[in-house]
Amino acid sequence: EPDKHNVLDRDGWHALADAMRAFSARSGLACVVLSGAGGRAFSAGSDISAFATQRDTPRDARVYSDAITGALHAIRSCPHPTLAVIEGLCIGGGLEIAACCDLRICEASSRFGAPITRLGLTMSYDELKPLMALLGQSHLLDILLSGDLIPSSRALSIGLVNRVVPDGDVIAQGRELAHRIAAGAPLVNRWHKKFIQRLADPTPLSDAEREEALHAFETADYREGRAAFLEKRDPDFRGE
Repeated sequence: EPDKHNVLDRDGWHALADAMRAFSARSGLACVVLSGAGGRAFSAGSDISAFATQRDTPRDARVYSDAITGALHAIRSCPHPTLAVIEGLCIGGGLEIAACCDLRICEASSRFGAPITRLGLTMSYDELKPLMALLGQSHLLDILLSGDLIPSSRALSIGLVNRVVPDGDVIAQGRELAHRIAAGAPLVNRWHKKFIQRLADPTPLSDAEREEALHAFETADYREGRAAFLEKRDPDFRGE
């Protein structure tokens, strides 16, 4: 709902999860782009007007939280590269969605925050986890405790976004970035995403995991990339 800054009620969170699972199942995809409709907001998060019927009691809150964390997990577990293209506001649950993407690009006037201390509700551990991984304890607590909305320059300096572009350019530049990602070897992009996420787990790597890092050298895409480099042409990767 663009007129409500693309807020999501419980059904909206379920729909987002379903869409991401469908994208994950499509082996031919090279990049998934998430953006908000209307040009004024990526998302302002959960629809507070629906809380009276959907998030009124601890039991309701548990069911609602499961819907949120299901969507966030579906984004995080997507094997394809994910890119958040952010216009305008990125608040609350919208901030959580963006944090679960691999890359984030925003426009100069974008603002970010999670002023839920003013609503008297908490983020669950599962909601906090991707934000904590991205920002660290100090920056995340600053956002949560102050309730402030921070500008794009601050978001860039703390690592919340990867790139800031002039207003009016973010959709075009986001599309260009997605095309550059898609031009790479898709299997390699998926492997690198998998490896980097695995390195966040302190459990020692197994021999099988270390061996997987060599599988790229068995692919047709490796042979194509090597040939294209020597022949001074663009590679034609097939994900094989």
